[in-house]
Amino acid sequence: MKRYALLGTSLSHSFSQQYFSEKFLKEKIKNTEYFNIELDNLNGLKKKITQLNLSGFNVTIPYKEEIIKQLDVLSEQANIVQSVNTVKVIRGKLHGYNTDVSGFEKSLIPFLKNRNQAIILGNGGASKSIQYVLKKLNINYIIVSRNTDFDYHNITEKVIRENSLIINCTPLGMYPEIESFPKLPYKLLNSKHLLFDLVYNPKETKFLTLGLANNATIKNGEEMLILQAEESWRIWNSDTI
Repeated sequence: MKRYALLGTSLSHSFSQQYFSEKFLKEKIKNTEYFNIELDNLNGLKKKITQLNLSGFNVTIPYKEEIIKQLDVLSEQANIVQSVNTVKVIRGKLHGYNTDVSGFEKSLIPFLKNRNQAIILGNGGASKSIQYVLKKLNINYIIVSRNTDFDYHNITEKVIRENSLIINCTPLGMYPEIESFPKLPYKLLNSKHLLFDLVYNPKETKFLTLGLANNATIKNGEEMLILQAEESWRIWNSDTI
């Protein structure tokens, strides 16, 4: 039996377990299971991975950065991004990768026409992947976060006008806190803006609803999640990464 898992804190409404379980059924992948591991901390992680006999696992909030200290090997890209969401277990060693990067890039590219400046909301592990992609695509960006010099109250009409791409990398609006949303001057948005939310549950967050109400194009994180999940599966089942 091959065993895979999602590692995080509160996972009862997570995407990964349902997605992979349905994938195994649909593609007739036998003797394979995927389940959730909810941990309050990463103490004793390697021992737990060995006990569970995992072949690989995904990592979500809040451990995408903290997990790095637990790894034996880090891919070049994950080392640059300093965020890991996929781990492959090879002969007891933990190898870390980042598939958020490829998932986000493929999901974003079709929407990039005439959009070359962005606002990134949040500066955590997920945000690091988004920053990496925007640099790769030569898109300038501002990071808005309470732990940076640029906070939400700094977002002026000029900032909104000059940045037609706004990406939410925070958990604001995620189930069950569906009434929460980033505090932006949404009335300044127009049809030139794209609001991209990494949140996928609900499919339309308050952030996206407010964008749509002001004629912005909106995109949620579901496609990105599917793409990164498939890349994780490729890594787990590849002899050469």
